[in-house]
Amino acid sequence: MVPDVDTAQAQALLLDLLSIPGKSREELAVQNRIRDLLTSWGVPGVAITIDDAHRKAPGGGETGNLIVKLPGTKRGPRRLLMAHVDTVPICVGTQPVIDGDYVRSANPATGLGGDDRGGVATVLTAVREILVNQLPHPPLTIFLPVQEEIGLIGARYCSVNKLGKPALAFNWDGNEPHTICVGATGDDLIEIEVTGIASHAGVHPELGVNAAAITSVAIADLVANGWHGLVRKGRKQGTSNIGVVNGGEATNVVMPLLKLRAEARSHDPAFRAKIVDAYRKAFVRAAKSLTTADGRKGSINFHSEMKYEAFRLAEDAPVVTVTEQTLVAFGMEPLRVIGNGGLDANWMAAHGVPAVTLGCGQRAIHTVNEHLHLPSYFQACRIAVALATGAVA
Repeated sequence: MVPDVDTAQAQALLLDLLSIPGKSREELAVQNRIRDLLTSWGVPGVAITIDDAHRKAPGGGETGNLIVKLPGTKRGPRRLLMAHVDTVPICVGTQPVIDGDYVRSANPATGLGGDDRGGVATVLTAVREILVNQLPHPPLTIFLPVQEEIGLIGARYCSVNKLGKPALAFNWDGNEPHTICVGATGDDLIEIEVTGIASHAGVHPELGVNAAAITSVAIADLVANGWHGLVRKGRKQGTSNIGVVNGGEATNVVMPLLKLRAEARSHDPAFRAKIVDAYRKAFVRAAKSLTTADGRKGSINFHSEMKYEAFRLAEDAPVVTVTEQTLVAFGMEPLRVIGNGGLDANWMAAHGVPAVTLGCGQRAIHTVNEHLHLPSYFQACRIAVALATGAVA
């Protein structure tokens, strides 16, 4: 029998969580509210912990990941429900309101924050339904990571030993309730420092090498040779993007320094490495191609590192099978998808905790037009209860 939920309570919880600011590295206020809710539903304080992910994270942060472990009332492998608590900066100041079947922000300058407070509300609704209605359930772990939006930081640095060795993990983070994301791309960070040679731009420009000129030559090289944007080489495919460029302080100085941040993505780690190497070679070539009148050249300082590795669950992985059986029980046709964006599930897979990612109706995320489809959210809550309790599979 498929479970139902109290939609009025689920809606109130969603609006409550959406209204609390909590961009990446500043999630403490929303965590405090979640603690209060859990306690009011009967979760003992000793079952709620915060790990030290923020202390391991390069940029610090207010707080670590919130983890709740509940003993089972029936036998079965431990199940984990998760969703990240942070939102992107454009959602700070959101004013969530109901608009028919949708939730939107009444503040036209902000996004809604349904990514991923909708996911958090889905998970917490399942917890509330289980506790308030005393539904039988196997051992459960609730995992609410921080800093997902800035590189899956919370999931990367989570204290895996505090999760209780779950056998099945379910992550709510975007898309529709019938979708099951079973894999996602990997991502490498690229940081490039381009050093030119300063000189007076009006008196002796020929004695300088402009760092922006080196960069322009390198980017033109990457574009011309198909290594920027959508990258296709034979059967291999990936993407790359230069997203941050900083340099220069005055128009009368030949720019001596420029810093860039870029990324390379691919489901194939070896091909992703080739994209990164193409960037390195293009910038080195560009630095060698430009000289001052007296023969001097600029230089490149190149750094890359993996932000998260690609993963793909086996077609017959137990967590995939259980999820599909549950969706079918709700009369839905499951749709398996592979994501080209990073998910906390990337790092869960790396930690040995295979997780599928489902949706709860978030749409147009990271924009001022973001909205959440309430009927999809309610359905996601029902699915979460079924997956947590094992009521279907």
